Amino acid sequence: MKGIKVGNKESKYPIIQGGMGVGVSLHRLAGNVSKEGGIGIISTADIGYQEEDFNKNPMQANLRAIGKEIKKAREIAGNDKILGVNIMVALKNYAEIVKECVKQKIDLIISGAGIPKDLPEYVKGTTTKIAPIVSSLRCCKLIVKHWMTKYNYVPDMIVIEGPEAGGHLGFKEEELFSEENNPKLEDITVDVVNYIKEIEKDTGKKIPVISAGGIWDSKDIKKFLGLGASGVQMATRFVATKECDADKRFKEAYINAKKEDIKIIKSPVGMPGRAIYNKFIKNTENVKDNIIKCYNCIKTCDVKNTPYCITKALVNAVKGNIKEALIFCGSNVDKVKEIVSVHDLINELVCDIS
Repeated sequence: MKGIKVGNKESKYPIIQGGMGVGVSLHRLAGNVSKEGGIGIISTADIGYQEEDFNKNPMQANLRAIGKEIKKAREIAGNDKILGVNIMVALKNYAEIVKECVKQKIDLIISGAGIPKDLPEYVKGTTTKIAPIVSSLRCCKLIVKHWMTKYNYVPDMIVIEGPEAGGHLGFKEEELFSEENNPKLEDITVDVVNYIKEIEKDTGKKIPVISAGGIWDSKDIKKFLGLGASGVQMATRFVATKECDADKRFKEAYINAKKEDIKIIKSPVGMPGRAIYNKFIKNTENVKDNIIKCYNCIKTCDVKNTPYCITKALVNAVKGNIKEALIFCGSNVDKVKEIVSVHDLINELVCDIS
């Protein structure tokens, strides 16, 4: 079994733990995933929510927290392991967050929720590697061609997030709700892998393709490796681990979720997303929540018209205030039945992979 190569490091297993904000994947989860042979990912979305000055100066709190979380994760994983961050293009202070992660010598930046057009500019002359998140072959071609034309930079990795992923989704609502038009991760993977093979041939650079969205067990991992992917990214399963940075009540919401509780909702920042359809989400569809503080987090958020503050709702979730929370999840959350250790989960995921 091959791992995933990032720069001069290689993971033991072909598994990336997906970045989950706000605060769901910080140093404990990411550090332990890397320690156990996967690639741990810290989410930078409002990463400083625990800082004392977060309410007064969220941008500075977030920038300060990046260094703290990366340092703590490295102490758990060791410097020889691969550690990454997830940075949403939609963040208002995207460039500053990227620069700070590069300054902290993070191994890998995975970036989506928008097209990371200028990401190569920030990693020139550094050891940090970069991977755009794509939802289609068209999107992949657009980014690859733009990076190569403008920056003479070939992506170090491609992450495909399919329609079964959790959180914000890179698909139109009609694609997500229609069986006929619903794209399949398997088809996207084959298309992207074949395209990337051409790029590898032309450039001489190896580019791992990672499949994500609805991947549950070793059988799924084997399937996507068989389709040509170099690895998979998984998020939902890592929530129900002892090391996940979220409150136990957040994890229990996953354990208690039923299939009928999983819905595609319209996020307050205008994107479709998959979440647990709880009373809070249902109420805010009809009555606008009282927003008393704007954290200036997402570019597309219109504070005057948004039904509720996404930062507040996600902070409530990670702190365990489930009754007033937005709880993002993947399509298989109803299969989560218990909280296990990262060590045991990874061993279960790789036991049948040769």
